[in-house]
Amino acid sequence: MKRLLPVLAIGVLTLAGCANTAPYSGNVYSGNQAKSAQTVTFGTITALRQVQIQADSRAGGLLGSGGGAVIGGILGNQVGGGTGRQLATVAGAIGGAVVGTKAEEATNRITAWEMEIRQDNGQNVVVVQKADQNFQVGQRVRLIGSGSSVSVAPY
Repeated sequence: MKRLLPVLAIGVLTLAGCANTAPYSGNVYSGNQAKSAQTVTFGTITALRQVQIQADSRAGGLLGSGGGAVIGGILGNQVGGGTGRQLATVAGAIGGAVVGTKAEEATNRITAWEMEIRQDNGQNVVVVQKADQNFQVGQRVRLIGSGSSVSVAPY
């Protein structure tokens, strides 16, 4: 049992970071955006700040909490005997679930840009996307798409 614990821990921590963060990039298009016309407007970045996007977990958070609970329960079961062991197992499972959930959330955060852009028509918009490109205040950009599906690209 003690040999299984490190394998479980590594497996849970590896799989906890399995969020698909590609859709948050300005360089990635979804399948339904391909071969469809996109609206293009132009503007200038007036404000820029680094933020975090909390990506959704592919497993719905079950991997971190479930894996943490199992590992915590196994560790708790190694403590004491009788009723004390049972209490330690339950406490370990609860604590492990909390720690596992937090670990999964932390691994699924990605660095992003919050860009305030003054469009050429005078309207201000804010777009948040993955920080996989360098942007700066005063830079001319293209806004591609509309509504809830807009990406910013250098002009």
